[in-house]
This record gives sequence, C-alpha cells and structure tokens, in this order.
Amino acid sequence: MAWIYLIAAGVTEIVWALGLKFSEGFTNVIPSIITIVFITVSFYLLSKAMKQIPVGTAYATFTGIGAVGTAVIGMIFFGEFVSIAKIFFLLLLVGGIVGLKLVDSTEEVKAGEQ
Repeated sequence: MAWIYLIAAGVTEIVWALGLKFSEGFTNVIPSIITIVFITVSFYLLSKAMKQIPVGTAYATFTGIGAVGTAVIGMIFFGEFVSIAKIFFLLLLVGGIVGLKLVDSTEEVKAGEQ
C-alpha cells in the first residue's frame, strides 16, 4: 500500500507543478487554489508512504515521478524542447528510481534472513 501512496504522491506532484505554471505566480486565483490543494494532498500521501518506505527512496521516487511526469507533459502539451539527450536523461532518472526500489527490496530480504 505504501508504494501506491508514493505513486499517487508523485502524480499529484505533477498536478501541482503544472498548477504553478497556470497560477502565474499565485495571481490567478482558481489555479492557485488547485495548486495549494494538490501540494497538501501530495505531501500527505508522501508522509503516509514514508511510514514504510525509507526516506531516501521515498523522496527520490516522489521527486523523480514529478520531474519526469512534468517534463514529459511539458514536451507533449506545451511545446517544450525535446532532444535525444533530454529523453536519455529522463530515462536515466527512471532507471535510478527503479534501481532504488530494487536495492531496497534486496535489503529488506537480507534483513529478514538475519
């Protein structure tokens, strides 16, 4: 369940990051309110996930989902610059997140054997 909370926290981070764009420096009221709500929900879900997932893994995953998701949405919907290098480094970020999950799973198994 903790990983579900963490993934949901990352997705809500994408929403509030996009909300920051549309809030125009918190001068546009409705997007500002939506952004603040999603920031609150995002950090609540992150805190729930951190009850069972190590803080380093949880935070790296949270920010990674948000960064990759926001960058991809920016490229697809807002015409932001796309390059092979940018895609490579986004994939590298995803690989790092998966690697952290795999390492934590391996360490949990080893800890259970002792």
